[in-house]
Amino acid sequence: MKLVAKLLVALVANAAALFAAAYFVKDFNLNVTVQSVIFLAAILTLLNLFPKPILKLILGPLIVLTLGLGLILVNMVILYILDTISPDLTIVGIVPLLYSAIIIGLVNFVFHFATKK
Repeated sequence: MKLVAKLLVALVANAAALFAAAYFVKDFNLNVTVQSVIFLAAILTLLNLFPKPILKLILGPLIVLTLGLGLILVNMVILYILDTISPDLTIVGIVPLLYSAIIIGLVNFVFHFATKK
């Protein structure tokens, strides 16, 4: 039950992060319907659960050399995958991808910090 609650909180946090990125980043276009945002947040949650740790492992030396800034690259790759999978999300350019990766990464960091015991 604890895992289900944590996944639901992650889903809500990712939905809030997508809304924040759509609000603050100019070329981050999000189809703002409840159904599409929940679908995108669910995909983002799954991408954060499965391929993100693998990318962190592969890019581990780069993350260490850049003192953690390589995590932004990992978040950019995850968002790029989400952009290619879903027609409800369009990110135009590298700079909006970078800014949205920073925003979503900060929201995920706060979420993980808040849910740890």
